[in-house]
Amino acid sequence: MSELRCGFVDDFISLMLAPKRLKYRKQFRGTWRKIAVKGDRLIFGSYGLKSLESGWIKDREIEATRVIFARATRKVGKFWTRIFPDKPYTKKPPEVTMGAGKGDLDHYVVSVAPGKVLFEIDGLSEQDARSVLRNVSAKLSVSTKFVTKNII
Repeated sequence: MSELRCGFVDDFISLMLAPKRLKYRKQFRGTWRKIAVKGDRLIFGSYGLKSLESGWIKDREIEATRVIFARATRKVGKFWTRIFPDKPYTKKPPEVTMGAGKGDLDHYVVSVAPGKVLFEIDGLSEQDARSVLRNVSAKLSVSTKFVTKNII
C-alpha cells in the first residue's frame, strides 16, 4: 500500500492502521499518564475491555483484534474499537552506530493509560462476550480486564 502520508511516500513500510495525515512525521516517545481521565466508561456496548497498565498498542495488534471481533459478531452483535494508533514509532536498523539522526518510521502505536476502555461489544451473551474478549486480550501487549455496563 503506497500512499502519500504526511508529505512523503511510505514505500518501505506496510501500514495497517495509520492516520491520514500528520503535522510532523516523527514524535517524541512522551510520558504516560497516571490513570485514564477520558474514555474510562462504557458508552456504546454492554461489555468491554479495560486496560490495567500503561503501554503502547501497535496497529498490528488492533488489526488482529478486529479480525477476532468480526468473526465473533458475524451473525449477531456489534463491536466498537475505542482506540486508534496515531503516534508514529521510529526504529533504527540493526547494527547501526549511534548518531546520524532519528530512525525511520516503523509503525504506529496508541498510548494507553490504566482505566482506558479499549474495545466494546454488544449483542452477545455475557459468557460469549467474555470468551471473545479473553481471546482479544491475548493479542494485546497490555494487561486488561472484562467490564460490564452498570444498569441502574
